[in-house]
Amino acid sequence: MHTEVLGRSADDGPTDADSTADAASFAGTFGHHRARDGSRGAPVAVDFDRPHAALVVGKRGYGKSYTLGVLIEAAARTPGVAPVVVDPMGVFRGLAAEATGDPVPARVIEEPTIRADAVSPAEWPALVGTDPDGPAGALVWHAAGAAATLDGMREVVADADAGDDVRRAAANRLRRAASWGVFDPAGLDARALADDAATVLDCSRLDDAPSNAVAAGVAAALYDGRLGRSATGGDAPIERLPWLFLDEAHVFFEGVASGPLRAILTRGRAPGVSLVTATQRPSALPAVAVSQSDLRVVHRLTAGSDVRALAAADPAYVDDDIADAMPTAPGEALVVDDTAEATRTVAVRARDTPHGGASSRASAAARAIETDE
Repeated sequence: MHTEVLGRSADDGPTDADSTADAASFAGTFGHHRARDGSRGAPVAVDFDRPHAALVVGKRGYGKSYTLGVLIEAAARTPGVAPVVVDPMGVFRGLAAEATGDPVPARVIEEPTIRADAVSPAEWPALVGTDPDGPAGALVWHAAGAAATLDGMREVVADADAGDDVRRAAANRLRRAASWGVFDPAGLDARALADDAATVLDCSRLDDAPSNAVAAGVAAALYDGRLGRSATGGDAPIERLPWLFLDEAHVFFEGVASGPLRAILTRGRAPGVSLVTATQRPSALPAVAVSQSDLRVVHRLTAGSDVRALAAADPAYVDDDIADAMPTAPGEALVVDDTAEATRTVAVRARDTPHGGASSRASAAARAIETDE
């Protein structure tokens, strides 16, 4: 049975004309078509041969994070691809567990760190919660531009020609940043991330600000890594094509990660950096995050503002109103595919690794208590 590959036009093949690899090797299994009568249709895969920007949306309980896990499994099994997952809730740790069928090469980094200079100096005041136009914020900005490490920044502040109250305020902000434990001169760089396994960065112990710092540093490192740039000097570009996956994406677009993420969305195609974002609140995303997505996987939404945010970016080939076309059952999704200029209703396949995003239940807790007693 013919498999349709989302994100690939009908006449696309492998990008290397001399390659003997089958194009199917660079497409990950995603699910199957759902016919209008509810019956199971032809299998559906997703293209991983070329860079893409994808958006997965849906209200809680309808499969958003589950679908993201399916895509990560497929990316991890694809040669030449380096999946990196920013996991704010700790739900993707199961990717490193034993898989059904083919192995899913994955590792979990429980305490991810980045270099302090992976965050641009202009973003440091906002990162530590101070006004960049105020005296303390301006000093933090100056320190971030003058030093490559957090310890170096703190030394710059201590030695600055500024009033005691200004130095004290800036020092307190940087002390707070140090307490997060996410800055290290030997923090993750593109070459460490772009290996032969999916890398899950567990940010579940971090608040929004340090999680944003990690996401910003990783996004910038992957983009610069494909361009042969790094914070430590010129280098050869990383070979594998990075795919960055973010759950709860609205948190990152509202913070200091927004700039590096926008750079990937608008300029990532040429260097070969892909971005897959997922959120329950598409209305909280900037318009560019929706409009630049060439693959949109839409699970059930009920909030009018969220439906309108997606509808505002509907391409001309979408015939039906998105609210009418949206599936209502968990695990089913409407896929808007800009490459093929088509929409498809897909039943997402079962995960091959454990899913950590299921809701806890009091009934299960009660049974566990009864068993222990």
